[in-house]
Amino acid sequence: SLAEHKPVFLAFYLDDSSDSKRYAISISRVQEFYGKVAEIIPISVDSIPFKEAYDPTEPGYYYSGSVPQVLVFNQSGEVVLNKKGQVPFEEIDDEFRKIFNLLPRTETAKLQRRAFNEFSSELAQ
Repeated sequence: SLAEHKPVFLAFYLDDSSDSKRYAISISRVQEFYGKVAEIIPISVDSIPFKEAYDPTEPGYYYSGSVPQVLVFNQSGEVVLNKKGQVPFEEIDDEFRKIFNLLPRTETAKLQRRAFNEFSSELAQ
């Protein structure tokens, strides 16, 4: 991906981690907005071989030991974002906007669940 000079979004996760499962929606959102112009690479930490040292071309070089962890690389292969935990989509979006020279968001819309009404008496009539 870096040889093609495309930005890269790297997401480390663990299959049986509830934090990773909760974060999957954010990874999907990154895929939705930037999947055609950037490489989106989710990596299960179980697939990283244990070694004393890693090469910068290997995922283990960037993995810090906790999940979820996300990294964003620009077209030159420089890390512009490296964060652990539930990194908000907006923070990732800000980095991609800088990379692609897009206008900044004027306002950030927080993701909120819609109110759910279990029973509507109007529908029952």
